[in-house]
Amino acid sequence: MSQTYDVIIAGSGSAGMTAAVRAAAKGLKVLVVEKAHKIGGTSATSGGVTWIPNHGLGTDDSRDQAIAYINAVANGPVRPDRIDAFLETGPQMIAFLKEIGMEPMAMPWPDYFPEAPGARADRSVVFPKYDGRRLGALFPLVREQFTRFKLMNRYTLDFLEANTISTRSGGWMREVAKVMSRYWLDLGTRRIGRRDRLFSLGAALIGPLVERYAALGGEIMIGWGVKELVVKDGRVVGVEVERYGNRRRLTARHGVIVCAGGFEWNQELRNRFFTIPGDTRFSSTPEEGNRGEVLEAGMAIGAATEFTETGWWVPTMSLPLTQASNFEEIHQAVFDVGRPHSVCVNRNTDRFVNEACGYDRFGNAMMEDQLKTGANTPCWLIFDATFRYKFTAGGIMPTAIMPDSKIPIDWWDQYIFRASSLRELAAKIELDPDKLETVVARMNDCARTGEDPEFGRGGNSYDRNFGDPKLTPNPCLGPIGKAPFYAMPVNLGDLGTKGGLKCDAQARVLDGHDRPIPGLYAAGNASGSPFGNAYPGAGGTIGPAMVFGFIAADMVAAEAGSGLGRFTHNSG
Repeated sequence: MSQTYDVIIAGSGSAGMTAAVRAAAKGLKVLVVEKAHKIGGTSATSGGVTWIPNHGLGTDDSRDQAIAYINAVANGPVRPDRIDAFLETGPQMIAFLKEIGMEPMAMPWPDYFPEAPGARADRSVVFPKYDGRRLGALFPLVREQFTRFKLMNRYTLDFLEANTISTRSGGWMREVAKVMSRYWLDLGTRRIGRRDRLFSLGAALIGPLVERYAALGGEIMIGWGVKELVVKDGRVVGVEVERYGNRRRLTARHGVIVCAGGFEWNQELRNRFFTIPGDTRFSSTPEEGNRGEVLEAGMAIGAATEFTETGWWVPTMSLPLTQASNFEEIHQAVFDVGRPHSVCVNRNTDRFVNEACGYDRFGNAMMEDQLKTGANTPCWLIFDATFRYKFTAGGIMPTAIMPDSKIPIDWWDQYIFRASSLRELAAKIELDPDKLETVVARMNDCARTGEDPEFGRGGNSYDRNFGDPKLTPNPCLGPIGKAPFYAMPVNLGDLGTKGGLKCDAQARVLDGHDRPIPGLYAAGNASGSPFGNAYPGAGGTIGPAMVFGFIAADMVAAEAGSGLGRFTHNSG
């Protein structure tokens, strides 16, 4: 393996692999350095959704409409220069993915603030299932989906399959049979191992990028973490990497692109930066993955930071791993907290949010309520037997799949609480029983009228998209009245950090005086989000990550004087 490359990219998530494929397609000699023993980073374990306004996939969106929307939903300062670059380059990045044979598809999903001016329901882009066996020897080295995105922790599901099965929609048993038979009839892959050959969601994004990168001759070092940025005469000229205590210095002729994720698994950095630090163990990203080592390496050479006070929030729940003693697994409760026949309250037994809102809005509401009352983080999801029959609650599957008799005895009154009455349930979890009965009575009134005057639950298209379409007059509001009653604690989890190295519109890392540090670029959660604390829509993390990885590759290629190589698309 060479020690010298045109560009070195730290991290193999969506930002890193987009940068790598783009740079390799432009004829550069590229190395991707991945600290973990798997390729794909947090992106591979995510939903793999990419938020790209005006993406050019057959819709009539516009740049002006997108700017109006982003400005309307901004929750604090944003970076207008980087937003402009994102909106200009996003469609070009999508065109490039199509050019190299990928199949981006626009989904009819509402933006996370559908009530805001300029909101639409077609800006989220996904990728179809991908046959992982196309990767050859790299097949087992791409990260698998988390348990929540697999049926019985084994069978690959796409969005439609997962929604049909988890909500027990019409034909859900046929869907289960189809998914399972597809897996077991794949005899060739079963002889290799347990993993489903089909990649979906985030893995369906990462898989084809890895395939294209390998075909272009790109190299990947797996298990090597960047420890230092090498600087010579004021310019970043390489990296020092470490694996099992052994160090190696690698040279980059034209640039280093940092795409190594955020710092959510570094408690010291959380305590230093976050408004409410929370606990690393509530993060829903791969355990101990993103510890901010390259962020610290950047700060050590004078790089500035921005937007480090907050994360990409998501409510999470903890449950023990059934396959291994003494370990817990984090389950996202993205939609669970807003399903009908339930309500969320803080530890003062007060509602504090429209429970059906976007998960980052829910997390921000948890944080704001914690700052105001000190009685949140965690809060409580309260639900009845009807909810239990129909829906998931974190890792607790509906009763048809996971009846109460199948819940391990040691989980009761530790992770999930059950009682024959609301008052008894309140006593178990130390809530005010009178207030809980009052809150539930108000929710039942809302279910009858179809209106939630306090928080407007079910009042917009995003909310209703994840309700129960059979319920009228409001699919997000169902009575909470059928015993037994249940409760589960909800933690302030995250999908990563929103802040990191401060960059300009060309993805160049800036120093404390807003001057570019020569040879250093960043994208993804290693850099500050262009949206600040806003989370505009599904894929609001991966979209900018890929776009600024794309921009960084173009900047390095321009400096190297490279031609366009095999592909002819010009990013401008």
